[in-house]
Amino acid sequence: MHTRPPRHDDCFAVRQAARHISQLYERHLSAVQITPTQFSIVSALDRVADMTMAELAQAMVMERTTLVRVLQPLLRNGLVMSTMGGPCQRRLQLTLTESGRTKLADALRHWQAAQEEFEAKFGRRQAARLRRELFRLTSE
Repeated sequence: MHTRPPRHDDCFAVRQAARHISQLYERHLSAVQITPTQFSIVSALDRVADMTMAELAQAMVMERTTLVRVLQPLLRNGLVMSTMGGPCQRRLQLTLTESGRTKLADALRHWQAAQEEFEAKFGRRQAARLRRELFRLTSE
């Protein structure tokens, strides 16, 4: 039996906040038919070309099976390309395509609008402090 009220449950608070913030970004990014997770993936592939599945999963802090599920529409829509690479040609390399770069450029305007809306509601300083703390948690 759970005896602690939700206001003392760190996991519940973080998950609830994540869902709330994700909904805001989903609302903005839906205009270009991309999810916040897909946006993060194409952004990561734009920053680092030719990432392996393992590298991308680690960067996204995702299980590989979840990553595969999220990648499928990006591959199907030609935004991301996968090829075999590495020293033994046995690693799946992921690359952002030209269509993916175009989608990212379109999505970036909507992402920026979501970012601005969140910071206007939450406060710029508070948002910056929250980001630092959350990144600190995931870098440990």
